[in-house]
Amino acid sequence: MYNNIRLILLAIFVLLSLLLYNAWQEDYVLQAPAAAPTTVNAPNGVPAVVTTSAQPSVTTPDLPGGMPKVASSLAGDLVRVTTDLFDIEISTIGGSIVSAKLLDYPVSPKTPDEKFHLLNYSTLNPFIAQSGLIASEAALAPNHEAEFLIEQSEYQLADGEDRLDVKLIWQAADGIEVIKHFIFSRDSYLVEVVHEVNNNSGAAWTARDYAQLMRGEPSETSSFIYTYTGGVVYSPDTKYEKYDFGDMADANLNRDDVGGWIAMIQHYFLAAWIPPATQKEHFYSNDLGENRYIIGSYSPAVTLQPGESHQFSKQLFVGPKLQEKLLEVAPGLELTVDYGWLTVVAQPIFWLLQKLHDIVGNWGWSIILLTLLIKAAFFKLSEASYKSMANMRRMTPRMTALKDRYGDDKARLNKAMMDLYKTEKINPLGGCLPMLVQIPVFIALYWVLLESVEMRQAPFILWMDNLSAKDPYFILPLIMGVSMFVQQKLNPTPPDPLQAKMMMALPFVFTIFFAFFPSGLVLYWVVNNLISITQQYIITRRIDAQAADAKN
Repeated sequence: MYNNIRLILLAIFVLLSLLLYNAWQEDYVLQAPAAAPTTVNAPNGVPAVVTTSAQPSVTTPDLPGGMPKVASSLAGDLVRVTTDLFDIEISTIGGSIVSAKLLDYPVSPKTPDEKFHLLNYSTLNPFIAQSGLIASEAALAPNHEAEFLIEQSEYQLADGEDRLDVKLIWQAADGIEVIKHFIFSRDSYLVEVVHEVNNNSGAAWTARDYAQLMRGEPSETSSFIYTYTGGVVYSPDTKYEKYDFGDMADANLNRDDVGGWIAMIQHYFLAAWIPPATQKEHFYSNDLGENRYIIGSYSPAVTLQPGESHQFSKQLFVGPKLQEKLLEVAPGLELTVDYGWLTVVAQPIFWLLQKLHDIVGNWGWSIILLTLLIKAAFFKLSEASYKSMANMRRMTPRMTALKDRYGDDKARLNKAMMDLYKTEKINPLGGCLPMLVQIPVFIALYWVLLESVEMRQAPFILWMDNLSAKDPYFILPLIMGVSMFVQQKLNPTPPDPLQAKMMMALPFVFTIFFAFFPSGLVLYWVVNNLISITQQYIITRRIDAQAADAKN
């Protein structure tokens, strides 16, 4: 029974390793580079030419108030906005953010000048933030098809300034004026988008504002589970819900909520629209065809009498999943750091890891210290496990003799082994149950190291200059393999020769697996193994010495 449970635990660990490996492959190895913008056919058959001054053709939901279903392909100019964190391009067609580069996040440490491109207008895999107004007649309000006028084509947040207001202007023939503000703040990934409406006409004017994210579905490159990319919707009642591309293809999101938000997320980064917290919003989604999807929200209608003004406001977060910043933006936004079903365990682990980083200033040393603290927390459980293993190891010759005596008679063999356990006062499950208790913590720690953007491209020491990439010289995986081999020698040998061979092969198998893991994960496992070996060696020597004294 003991050896069967050990094999089950190892099988669970193998499966977990495969899933983690494929998640990392999906995000670091298998992603194709972004293709240059090309010409494609929009869903309505109209060619949509995307250049540096073009807005991709997209379809919007069938919303009340005259919202168009199909957007035409209209070329427009681009407004470039540079802040301390952003390099953004806004199209004069609709005032859509069609490009956003994150200046603090290079694509690779080897190319620090090439910044990560989160929002983009590539027709291969577009990701665009759109917003506008919906009126009873399209000519009375600017949606994301409308053409805006601009005062200047470039804006830059100057040194000493904390705020930058980028303005686009739209005017109707009857006197309705809309000034679209994009308000950027220093050291913030949050953009305030305001539609300032002035009713200079002679009649009442009614409209609502909307905001949506249009994204192409990435092509699948692996049949295994990988880091989630897709839609998310949050509300105080239903909390955090994933609404992936398959959900959008099956049925449109269609509900009203107060205090919620919508987002498109991927590994490390996200874009999210956050309406005013007290405002009732209608959340929606739509499948545009051509592997493109929309998720968004719109507000209640507002009526302005002649001479009145009103401001429609929403916030747009575009950036990395930094939990401290996300907590400040909106309730539940920190959940976009996707730790899965072990979030309740993973979040405290990340909090502790971050506190350690605040002290030592290096994520590699933080991982080592965290591993030490976790091992200390489970010291008593590990001690009980290693004592049981040491006693089982001491009994291995006698169990082998019993197997030789009873051969294939499983019933008599099991009874003889249980009698041996009872006589020697050994619990055959004593080495397995403590491991079961620790598994959720270890899995949660894996996801913390894999999902936290703080670990992205983080350097450690010597040749390890990127904890989110594999060890370029495979030194850590080799150390890990050797440490697993030493651990196998300290463990009791299974009496079944086939099981014994499988156990001895595992260090070689895992060395190959870990050779392509992010070095941060391998670092954790190496430190964990070295501490375990030390603890297990001391306990095994103590048990052997006690057994020798008892004989004498």
